[in-house]
Amino acid sequence: MSVLILGTLAGCASVPQVDPAVGHAISAQAPRIESRTRPLSSAEIRQIIAAITLAPGENALLRHHLAIEQAVIGGPLVAGETTRLLRNGPPTFRAIFAAIASARQRIDLEYYIFQDVESDGQHIGDLLLAKRQQGVEVNILYDDFGSLVTPDAFFKRLQRAGVHVVGFNPLNPFEARAGYHPNHRDHRKILIVDGTTAIVGGVNLANEYQANYLTKSTNAPGEEILPWRDTDIQIAGPAVRQLEALFMAHWRAQHGPSLPEIAPGAEEPGAQGNSVVRFIGSTPDHTVPRYYVTLVSALRSAERRITIEAAYFVPTPDETHALADAAGRGVDVELIVPATSDSGLALAVGRSHFGQLLKAGVHIYEREGVILHSKAVTVDGVWSVIGSSNFDHRSIVFNDEVDAIVIGSDTADGLEAMAAADRRLARQVTLHRWHHRSIKERLKESFGKLVQNLL
Repeated sequence: MSVLILGTLAGCASVPQVDPAVGHAISAQAPRIESRTRPLSSAEIRQIIAAITLAPGENALLRHHLAIEQAVIGGPLVAGETTRLLRNGPPTFRAIFAAIASARQRIDLEYYIFQDVESDGQHIGDLLLAKRQQGVEVNILYDDFGSLVTPDAFFKRLQRAGVHVVGFNPLNPFEARAGYHPNHRDHRKILIVDGTTAIVGGVNLANEYQANYLTKSTNAPGEEILPWRDTDIQIAGPAVRQLEALFMAHWRAQHGPSLPEIAPGAEEPGAQGNSVVRFIGSTPDHTVPRYYVTLVSALRSAERRITIEAAYFVPTPDETHALADAAGRGVDVELIVPATSDSGLALAVGRSHFGQLLKAGVHIYEREGVILHSKAVTVDGVWSVIGSSNFDHRSIVFNDEVDAIVIGSDTADGLEAMAAADRRLARQVTLHRWHHRSIKERLKESFGKLVQNLL
């Protein structure tokens, strides 16, 4: 995460407040869930709930979070989704490359950082060119700031072959197509193939995620090189249509070339999945971003446990209070953050909040040996979110983000297992240790708080 030099242009943007009543009351209506073709009956919804919970006692919790999710966001949830968690760069790249290779009609990519990464010896540029030669349509939307170091020659090579390439909010005002908004960034990480399969999460198409990055790094001699620890999720099923709509809205807003609709024949039956899913696209254009509302609501509604892996922990007042209140009412709240980060300022600001959270009973761990870049939250073992949104102000105020809300035990259990593995390689932060931090650390925290609205 970088703070833009242009952040000084941010003006008086501030974090919105989530209605204090949101998340404390359950909608009286039964949740609405759709399949690919129609709304489901009450009996079918009961069958789905039974199928996507692993423990008998989780049925009531799942119903609780289904109702909260619908009351907060509105509109139906989508059943029949097949999900697969992807841990770290190499497995995620293999899944991305395999999905691209399987494309028959169209490939849409939207990434904050877009570089010519490789997986198992193959570069993504070569793979996309090969698919274009097969007649597959390829569309790329990249963030102009996030991809600043990507050579122009890479994108021009793709364009010459017929790939559509659009830069989001160019930093050069003479290249801007949708008004000049240098601090409004596209932080999303999205792959969509044929409108039926998608991969989202925290993994950029960036060189640091490659399996061979450590051996090819140009870091200074003696400088420690840490691997990046991140999480993505692959989803197949009818909910991918929601993600396709988000991509198309961004594409049109940036005045990308007209794209044809995906032919219905490209879709495959999606009724065999094990999860209920909703994709949420957030943007500064929303008075209160939808992801922020649903996250705070889930935290406020927690009954048993909350597990968070946060790459950049710069919590808002609503988030801080929701975590402290949950711990205070007996919810097991676990927070895993990096011990080392590419944003030392964000790290310092996050630590400045530890005292309040530790006193409330939150368990805090700092993951060592990696750059923790994961953005994942689970609540009560049935509600999960994986996406591009950080636990910070910038994701709420300045960035366009995308997140997958997944309701079902399989995904939650998988994320909690990943968190448990990270916790074993972390050092726990105690109140005693926090109180005895150095003067230097305290000064960093104080400085960081001055600019935390930009982090």
